[in-house]
Amino acid sequence: QVQLVESGGGVVQAGGSLRLSCAASGYTFTWLTMGWFRQAPGKEREFVAAITSGSSIKYADPVKGRFTISRDNAKNTVYLQMNSLKPEDTAVYYCAAALTYSYVRLSTTGMYDYWGQGTQVTVSS
Repeated sequence: QVQLVESGGGVVQAGGSLRLSCAASGYTFTWLTMGWFRQAPGKEREFVAAITSGSSIKYADPVKGRFTISRDNAKNTVYLQMNSLKPEDTAVYYCAAALTYSYVRLSTTGMYDYWGQGTQVTVSS
């Protein structure tokens, strides 16, 4: 059983930055594919970024060039650095972990086995 705990959300003005963290426990972290998703009110959960055990990375088009995903295997933690934030980035951000890997399914919620509780990010205009 993998436990995921997110932190780092908050309120920021447009153009500002935040860094989200997700600490994992209960499994060998280096074997996990880690992802970030977000869900805005009234919308479906959508893919933001993912990083595999081999540190291959994929981003959703709306965040390319602004967000950076990284992992620290020594700390069992994955990060999401968010720069140049926009009001449309406002959402609850979820960390997710997958025990298996498929590049085709990397951006789909169905590939991930475990989810954190979410952290709110609000970007004011």
